[in-house]
Amino acid sequence: MTHAELIDDLVAANHILAHRRIFDAYGHISARDPRNPERYWLTRSMPPADVTGDDIIEFDLDNKPTRAGENRLFFERVIHGEVYKARPDVMAVCHNHSPSLIPFCNSDTRLRPMVGSAAFLGEGAPVFDIRTVDDEGDLNVCTVPQASAMARVLGSHAIVLMRGHGAVVVGESVRQCVRHAVIAETNARQQIEAAILGPVHFLTASEIAYARRQKPKDADRAWRHWQRQAKAS
Repeated sequence: MTHAELIDDLVAANHILAHRRIFDAYGHISARDPRNPERYWLTRSMPPADVTGDDIIEFDLDNKPTRAGENRLFFERVIHGEVYKARPDVMAVCHNHSPSLIPFCNSDTRLRPMVGSAAFLGEGAPVFDIRTVDDEGDLNVCTVPQASAMARVLGSHAIVLMRGHGAVVVGESVRQCVRHAVIAETNARQQIEAAILGPVHFLTASEIAYARRQKPKDADRAWRHWQRQAKAS
């Protein structure tokens, strides 16, 4: 993937996630530079729906912009750097406040896969409670110790929920990361609706294991569909 293609995907990802209501006025998605794994690209602090290629900035893994004079930066960019440090396999990181995920951030009910496309949720999405690091009342992850602790809870999962806040989703590409974020929101909504009807039947352990053995599903088909919808809105 060329640098121009990577920037185009990040711009499109912001627009798709805003259109899908995964992002509100906040939220951010980054991409690790495939040519230099010690760098990643992230937008400046702004509404995701307004992002253009000129708004995307290069950072090192200590979350410092590589070009002097950059400002209007996300305080929570530490999330991205710490996840990239902890997970060499991750090429994209998304932090969002996806509305249907919030009930699972703040209850004892685990977010679990309802359908095969959500098998990446495994036996249930872990929840990071910032009070394990500090209990000063700010639920935003803005320091390295907070972000590092959150990355440890993420572990090898594709998603970690954040008590009282939102979620962090990862992927092996920007497009896969977007797919995970959209499906996690849809699965959460379906799980809540199914619970109203009675006991919920989730994927079995063998079904989850089978899905994990398979080649990851092509994210391009959904990407093209969601991108077309975002452009038409």
